[in-house]
Amino acid sequence: MLRRFPIESKGRRKKLYEVGSVTAICFACFLIRSAVVVISAFESELSLEVMDHPILDLIYYTLTEILPSALVLYILRKLPPKRVSAQYHPIR
Repeated sequence: MLRRFPIESKGRRKKLYEVGSVTAICFACFLIRSAVVVISAFESELSLEVMDHPILDLIYYTLTEILPSALVLYILRKLPPKRVSAQYHPIR
């Protein structure tokens, strides 16, 4: 997709920023989740499901799933423009 844009164009820079942002968000989310899983694997008293503390569960899932998903959806909120067929004429 980036081949369509000239090397120093604003569109190419914006698209690279989008790709970099989404990659950084996904990487951070994966890193946090994998660190928590590794720590819980070696600590016998630490569990991923903290039933005594639902607020801690809410914070954990908000930081690792809901917030990254919302950020990715916000970054990628623009859809490409629809192609209008040659036969279609909008009513004015």
